[in-house]
Amino acid sequence: MSTNAKIAAGGVAAGLLMMIWLPWWAALLIVLGVPAAAYLTLDSGQRHRLRRVTRKELGR
Repeated sequence: MSTNAKIAAGGVAAGLLMMIWLPWWAALLIVLGVPAAAYLTLDSGQRHRLRRVTRKELGR
């Protein structure tokens, strides 16, 4: 199993545990809030580079 597959499997497992232990709205808040907070911590140059790379990969 590759490293990315292990990370994805861990994320799915963590998501399922959150859905069981927390109310649905709290789990949704965590799932959407953590990536949004991480994006907001980037400076403007890093955000620009991230958007450029994402668009380039989508165009392939």
